[in-house]
Amino acid sequence: MRHVISLLLENEAGALSRVAGLFSARGYNIESLTVAPTEDASLSRMTIVTRGSDDIIEQINKQLNKLIDVVKVVDISEAAHIERELMLIKVRAIGKDREEIKRMADIYRGRIVDVTDSSYVIELTGAQDKLDSFIQAIDRDLILETVRTGACGVGRGDRILKI
Repeated sequence: MRHVISLLLENEAGALSRVAGLFSARGYNIESLTVAPTEDASLSRMTIVTRGSDDIIEQINKQLNKLIDVVKVVDISEAAHIERELMLIKVRAIGKDREEIKRMADIYRGRIVDVTDSSYVIELTGAQDKLDSFIQAIDRDLILETVRTGACGVGRGDRILKI
């Protein structure tokens, strides 16, 4: 089962390495990882997407809580949450494909952020399924490059991750 784990950790050198090391040392896979400072400059928020049974996720949470840099851990996928991903996709846009790509970007509420004589760079945000769907909807031969951030998420309503 897919889980989205959010954690607060000390914003200092080596913290990310220790978290990633915990996963690799135990043979757990990280599907995506995003990290950035929070409103408190001494803390970073990390969002990890991983897969595993409830027992494995419980073990991951316990191990994360043991790390000295980790302040708080929450599996936000346990309850209602909002999850988004950012994708920048560079596509070939020549001739008749130019208008079709623009139309597809509009349908998916993407923004064309760079235009050249032969390509567009489109910015898309949304759930993983939406971004995957966009990639499937356009001709694969037109895709020049794809960059994705991985998921970031926040609990809905009163659920917050704060110390």
